[in-house]
Amino acid sequence: MRSDSVKKGLAKAPHRSLMKALGLTNEEMDRPLIGIVNSFNEIVPGHTHLNSIVEAAKKGVIMAGGTPLEFPAIAVCDGIAMNHEGMKYSLVSREIIADSIEIVTRAHGLDGLVMVPNCDKVVPGMMMAAARLDIPTIVISGGPMLAGKVNGQKIDLSTMFEAVGAVQAGKMTNEELDLYENSACPSCGSCSGMFTANSMNCMTEALGLALPGNGTIPAVYSERIRLAKLSGMKIMELVKENITPSQILTDKAFENALAVDMALGCSTNTVLHLLAIAHEANVEMDLGKINDMSKKVPNLCRLRPAGPNHIEDLNAAGGIAAVMNELAKKGLLHLDTQSVSNKPLAEVIKGHVVLDNDIIAPIDKPYSQTGGIAILIGNLAPDGAVVKRSAVAEEMLKHRGAARVFDGEDAAVEAIMNGSINKGEVLVIRYEGPKGGPGMREMLTPTSALAGMGLDKDVALITDGRFSGATKGASIGHVSPEAALGGPIAFIKDGDTIEIDMIDGKLNVLIDEEVLNDRKKDWEPRKLELKGYLAKYEKMVTSASTGAILIP
Repeated sequence: MRSDSVKKGLAKAPHRSLMKALGLTNEEMDRPLIGIVNSFNEIVPGHTHLNSIVEAAKKGVIMAGGTPLEFPAIAVCDGIAMNHEGMKYSLVSREIIADSIEIVTRAHGLDGLVMVPNCDKVVPGMMMAAARLDIPTIVISGGPMLAGKVNGQKIDLSTMFEAVGAVQAGKMTNEELDLYENSACPSCGSCSGMFTANSMNCMTEALGLALPGNGTIPAVYSERIRLAKLSGMKIMELVKENITPSQILTDKAFENALAVDMALGCSTNTVLHLLAIAHEANVEMDLGKINDMSKKVPNLCRLRPAGPNHIEDLNAAGGIAAVMNELAKKGLLHLDTQSVSNKPLAEVIKGHVVLDNDIIAPIDKPYSQTGGIAILIGNLAPDGAVVKRSAVAEEMLKHRGAARVFDGEDAAVEAIMNGSINKGEVLVIRYEGPKGGPGMREMLTPTSALAGMGLDKDVALITDGRFSGATKGASIGHVSPEAALGGPIAFIKDGDTIEIDMIDGKLNVLIDEEVLNDRKKDWEPRKLELKGYLAKYEKMVTSASTGAILIP
């Protein structure tokens, strides 16, 4: 066992004495030592209930003959961190989560890991650590929040952000806003739509790092407690047979994940995170590969914000396994891939049929023939940009408009709120990329404000920052190279004509190359006054087109 390095032999008597200080018996030390990574805190609603999941996972480990040892991981709530300084710290937390898990696991010679995440950067951060460490690992997430209800209609966090714009536009009263505020988030769990947290939890199943149901079983269901116990038991099987992430996170597994991503219409943030996880797993992936998958995999689900349904509805319709069964009908999955279920994917999804074709469309009658995410390339984004095409109104799939340029999110939000944005315009928000922010803030506030004002079918938004999974409309992010690196987005001026073509995957500014080059002559990188972790991050972070990973 890996843990023998900290507990066996004469030289390890001091180590054993420290373990006995924990209250461990000789019998417990003789068993495999299983790290239980708990991202519980009392700030993030997606994590406030995780102690119950952790306790269930521990019971599973004990039942199967292991010794569970819990340790913590940090978590940021993107909703609470939105539209202020806090959002600079969301994406950067992903790297700290991965690094801290590596440190604790290697320092203490653990034999296996049960990872208990739930929200936007915690799930990918933990999967990055799993790939990096390559010891037996299983993920059991906290599960999605239930949708709220007002006057018989389901609402969610995205509704709240849009409501701000509606109040500003005089389309909603403050009394109605208060009713929504008290109803939108009715339970613990990751926010209820196909936002980033739930997108990544679904990816744990698609990649093979979690048991069926992990992505969709609601947080408050007892079924999730049972799944946690089963996950605790399963890790012992994986340890015994030495089944590690490198056997699971293969080229084929990532292709399966991309296919499921396109079918579900996941958050654009999955592009960042899958690239980063693939990097840790030494699997080659780039935006071209993602775009190729988008062209051949149909979109089968229109969950919030792309449609009216929520993760609880997807769960009732059969969950991720049912979606994968539909994809398998057209040969769009590798059915021989391995997973923590310790059997081929074909057996994992067998018998999981679609129970509601309004939630999961049949493969022969998809919502669209192309995937939910599209990669756009052109002279405005030579290295690529990303859009959640499934959440874009049909009339905005192709759009041409005059640029309104803002250096940072705050100035753009102010312009939207004071009513100075006109129909047909293209908002350009720059210097919000991985380096330029730094931290690549999400732009849920401006996109939601536009939607709440009824402008999401008339105004496009382009940024080198990112978008929340709750964003809808013609919202194009991850523009690379970013402005801080002298990418073309740094040289756009008010009034320039921008052409967007999400059907053919193009993003261009319609000015002569000579004019663009002339604008570059006097440009100098902006100097940021940074200290603390952001200063370190800004020096090491790479482009969004490569997953915003850190290279020392």
